Amino acid sequence: MAEPDSGAESADAAGDAAEALDRPLPEAVRRRVVALVSDAFGGLTVAELPAQLRQYARFTPTRRARFGGNAMAAALETDAAFRRRIAERLRRDQAELADAVESGTPPAAADPVDVAAAACVLRPPGWVKLVAAAGEEVQRADAERADEEGRRELARLREELAEARAHTKAETERLRTELDAARKEAESLHRKLRSAQSDVKRGEAALRRVQTEAEGAKAEAAARVSAAESETRRLKTRLGEAEAALEASRRAVREGRSVEDVRLRLLLDTVLEAAQGLRRELALPPVSVRPADSVEAVEPGRLSPKDVAARALSETDPALLDQLLALPQAHLVVDGYNVTKTGYPTMPLEKQRLRLLGGLSALAARSGAEVTCVFDGAELAAPVLLAPPRGVRVLFSKPGVTADELIRQLVRAEPPGRPVVVVSSDREVADGVARSGARPVPSVMLLKRLSRLT
Repeated sequence: MAEPDSGAESADAAGDAAEALDRPLPEAVRRRVVALVSDAFGGLTVAELPAQLRQYARFTPTRRARFGGNAMAAALETDAAFRRRIAERLRRDQAELADAVESGTPPAAADPVDVAAAACVLRPPGWVKLVAAAGEEVQRADAERADEEGRRELARLREELAEARAHTKAETERLRTELDAARKEAESLHRKLRSAQSDVKRGEAALRRVQTEAEGAKAEAAARVSAAESETRRLKTRLGEAEAALEASRRAVREGRSVEDVRLRLLLDTVLEAAQGLRRELALPPVSVRPADSVEAVEPGRLSPKDVAARALSETDPALLDQLLALPQAHLVVDGYNVTKTGYPTMPLEKQRLRLLGGLSALAARSGAEVTCVFDGAELAAPVLLAPPRGVRVLFSKPGVTADELIRQLVRAEPPGRPVVVVSSDREVADGVARSGARPVPSVMLLKRLSRLT
């Protein structure tokens, strides 16, 4: 079997040397040859494939033709054994076309591209002419297609030209109509302009008449003003005479009431001396309060909440809370659950409240400050039966109002200048009350202070 293959390879090589293409395959013929080779892969084993094509053995025919088309065309051109195997597959699948191509009489109804592709695979005598003829046929078909497309394009352009001409004609007619309307409107405007000019002329004449009348009125007014000035001078003279007569009558009245005025002055002196004797008898102290004393401010030697903060050692030092509560009329507002959930979160809410209120009662008794503890009423399933401890005001927020908002309302209710200390670790609460003038302190500080009382 080896000898016939060698002879066949020699014959193919001799035939290829005798006949060879002097130009590349037409693209349509090349695609058809690659498709034939790709379809023939299914009937070959991996060992029968050239080494460069084995990587495409598991691909589908379409994917194989897409990615391995160049490699398959090169193998078909250089590997005679591979070309014979493809030719055998072609003879088996398309026997009629293969016989006709090898006999040199391809059927007239056959696709020239199929004939040229089969000739490239089978390589019968004169196959180069068949490929060239197929290329010419393809070019001719492309030219006919291009010619047909050109005719269709020409027809389309003619239709568009006709439509453009019709549109231009309609547009021209529309513009002529608009021009006629514009001319009529311009004539109407000219008529209105002439009428307006006539109105302006009549107005100017009326203005001249009015100006003449105004000049006459000014002259008449000037005469009236001159007469009025004369009358004013006469009245001023009479007024001076009347004032002189009034002054003379006042002097006469003052002289008649001089004795009565002496009696009134004597009575006034008696009342003043009686008031001074009454003050001495009651031992009334002199007035020491002045209006300026009612203005609230920080006096020299007294501390404000900011001064106390400056003297504190740290933000969690209980000594800072003691200094704040030592200020006159200090008011301590406590965010209840914020403190209890920071200090003893594992206890039930009821026990948290009782423990905190007990510590606040002791702190109020020791510091003397006003103490208000605020709890969030949203977490209550029912009204709380709680007796507030001595010295501590206990408040629960209403439905729809949070404890934070209730604390801000308490701070805003205080007069400016009163020391208000708010205990909460909630940053939003601390920032809000600070803007209202209160002094926020963290919950940890109060917990440390309460731990010293127990």
